Amino acid sequence: MSESVIDLFCGVGGFSLGAELAGFKSKLSIDIDTDVTSTWNNNFPNSNLRIGDVAQLDKGSCKTIFDGGRPSGVIGGPPCQGFSRIGKRNSLDPRNSLVSVFFDKVALIKPKFFLMENVEGLLDEINKDVLESSLSKIPSFYKVLPPLRVNSANHGAPTNRKRIILLGYDPDYVDEINEQDICVKPGAPDVTVRDAIYDLPSPFPSIKNGSPYAWSEYKRSALSEFSLRMRAVPKNGLGWDVAISALRNCKVSGVAYTKHTDGVVERFKATEPGKVEKISRYPRLKWDGKCPTLRAGTGKSNGSYQAMRPIHPEEPRVITIREAARLQGFPDWFLFHPTIWHSFRMIGNSVSPILSQSLMQFIRSKL
Repeated sequence: MSESVIDLFCGVGGFSLGAELAGFKSKLSIDIDTDVTSTWNNNFPNSNLRIGDVAQLDKGSCKTIFDGGRPSGVIGGPPCQGFSRIGKRNSLDPRNSLVSVFFDKVALIKPKFFLMENVEGLLDEINKDVLESSLSKIPSFYKVLPPLRVNSANHGAPTNRKRIILLGYDPDYVDEINEQDICVKPGAPDVTVRDAIYDLPSPFPSIKNGSPYAWSEYKRSALSEFSLRMRAVPKNGLGWDVAISALRNCKVSGVAYTKHTDGVVERFKATEPGKVEKISRYPRLKWDGKCPTLRAGTGKSNGSYQAMRPIHPEEPRVITIREAARLQGFPDWFLFHPTIWHSFRMIGNSVSPILSQSLMQFIRSKL
């Protein structure tokens, strides 16, 4: 049976990708940012992307898309910058209201389940009123679990990315779900940085060769189960034929070169794996460790700040787009923006596809 979802605040598509890999069909995805959605139609050629304000989504549009039926789920990760413990933590940030918009749409659409992801700061006392007001909009027939803390690493990702999950479901359509079912995936592999990126090519200044996507051949090395999973050709209906063809020819995108000054290179060399470089405050990855949470940076309207990027475990440089994508859990056929800045915004703002697939597979088993 085909189960369908709507992805609100879809960004680059990490949540939708996990849903698709779990057997759902992403029937509608919405975001207002044209930069982070710029490669959507390449990665999801059969999907329905709408550029616009999620608040403007109305019941009539949903009825048309679903032929008058009811979607299985509403998923999404509303912008979290106002809740983040890293930023200014502004309780009046207008983006905070988008959590409320998410639940407005749940009340409007009435899916069989809803699943929202956000940062841990959402549960801080300063944001209590925003959260309680938003949750009050959920129709009373839903069974709503308390906010749950999840870590992508506990679901098989090579990164410690801790987030809050808000999950509710209609008990007439979904079997009972318990808190412990969500927080940890039984049997999830323990994936290290080495497992994730060791086989990826190093960047060089000449790699682009006229292509905006910085293709390069894989490094010859033993392959972990994780890297084999990331190199796999996607199922029908996913991926750009150019990227898939390159993958079949042992090439991968996102290997763009970041130039560092000689002084920066020397500082990076002197930073031990697992430690933080003292001036830039960039962490250096350890081969046998996990990646810390990847940050997004900011868009044009908020200063265009480049996100912090971890230092490679062995080479004196920051990680590439493709290395970041692997650490977040995106497969190698998945395409990002030609610029490093926008690509890291895409990845840093995304829901890990590995976490999404794990949660969505479990929920699908309960439908």
